[in-house]
Amino acid sequence: MSSLRTSRTRLVAAAATAVLATLSLSACNNGTGTQDEGSGSSTSPSSAAPSATTASNSPAPSGSSAGKAPSAGTGSAGSGSAGGATTTTARTSAPKAPASSGTPVTCEDSTTKTVAAPLTRPVNHMLLSVTNTGSKSCYLYGYPVVRFGEAQAVPPVIEDSQPQAVVTLEPGESGYASVNLSATDGSGANGYTAKSLTVYFQGRSGNGSVGAGAHPSLPAKGVYVDDSLKVTYWQQSMDDAVSW
Repeated sequence: MSSLRTSRTRLVAAAATAVLATLSLSACNNGTGTQDEGSGSSTSPSSAAPSATTASNSPAPSGSSAGKAPSAGTGSAGSGSAGGATTTTARTSAPKAPASSGTPVTCEDSTTKTVAAPLTRPVNHMLLSVTNTGSKSCYLYGYPVVRFGEAQAVPPVIEDSQPQAVVTLEPGESGYASVNLSATDGSGANGYTAKSLTVYFQGRSGNGSVGAGAHPSLPAKGVYVDDSLKVTYWQQSMDDAVSW
């Protein structure tokens, strides 16, 4: 019996030793033993700081609002690149105004300003300038029908001066005609000094005048005219007008 008891005691001791060994091994592998103390150094402050810095400096992911430029419709006047929202806003808010509005009309005194200026070259000549002061383009048809003082006759036009196209004046533009006042060699007859001038504008048909006549000022001493008086057709340029 004693030998049987001794064998049983040894078996119990061996089993207890095996259990203790198993518990010790489990403690080492479940994060509560010496191995856990060594691996815990990877979460120390010195090793975690670079990871935090990297996260703060990394760009926003694609698709996030932080990385998107503002659209053209929402850009402010002081932001954006040269080709971005600012340029688009400036282009649409300040459209260029047209030079003329509406259908062209016939030039007449109510929409023009007429100036008469005696010339020193060519001698015995005067330049008529008509400027469009209206908001629409206008046509200067034919030639100026002029009346000096109380004269009844209408001076003839120099036929060779007729331009190839009707003179068209945009708002602010001017057309020109020259007036040959008297013969340069003194051969003209019935000369007199005129101190007033009326300029009438022809219509498209060339018969009669349209609107009221213009009354450009003459020099205080007047201008000398005789029966060689004649005018040119309206011209688009001053050089063409004074070449006759």
